[in-house]
Amino acid sequence: MIGFLLSLTVRQQVLRKSTLLLIGLGLLVVLVAFVYRISDSSMEPDEWTTKVLYGGLVVTAMLPLTALMFGTSVLGDELEDGTAVYLLTKPLPRWQILLPKIVAPWLLTSALVGGAALISGFIAIQDGDTGVVIGAVVGLVAGALAYIALFVLLSLLTNHALIVGLLYVFIWEGALAGVFEGIRYISIRHYTLGLSDAIAGNIPDTFNAYMSGSTALILIAIVTATCVLWANQRLQLIEVRERP
Repeated sequence: MIGFLLSLTVRQQVLRKSTLLLIGLGLLVVLVAFVYRISDSSMEPDEWTTKVLYGGLVVTAMLPLTALMFGTSVLGDELEDGTAVYLLTKPLPRWQILLPKIVAPWLLTSALVGGAALISGFIAIQDGDTGVVIGAVVGLVAGALAYIALFVLLSLLTNHALIVGLLYVFIWEGALAGVFEGIRYISIRHYTLGLSDAIAGNIPDTFNAYMSGSTALILIAIVTATCVLWANQRLQLIEVRERP
């Protein structure tokens, strides 16, 4: 049943119109890297890729927005339009419903964001340090899991998950974390940068990360586990006719 729900959820998400916009965002990232290669930029390829392409565009915008679109819609839309009734009335443990609803958007987010980061990174760096690209992709995949778990939970807690998610991404992670350093320990964006920095490895503080790779990995695991457990508990409390 989990496999069926997983494949069904993937198909549903791929066919959404918003997915085309996300694909377009990925192509834009690749285009930006191509423009850099044919321009006479004074920045070294490694520095431009980490600071501008990844730190300024992919990790800051593409990753959270892609995860937000997939994570808030995968269960939230079904609860809103009532189609979740068909799942919630089946004699299944709620975790068997929740698991594919987390794995599917995570796989799609990882494919879109990781693919865009991989292609654009190799275009921008070419003969440079490919460890930067690998580090970024691994960090993005791990960060995507934490983002998805958080946004799926938000979709079970409020009907305004998209708005709350945008506030988290742009106000909490963007504005406040830039001013108050302590907030970065509650920022998935900085977990992603920390893990990417550790895996890239050869140049200290490649991604201007605020924390070590081990700390980032532990925090990703804690946030993901907490959100998944909370979401499962919330799903168990939802009555068939209830709109959370």
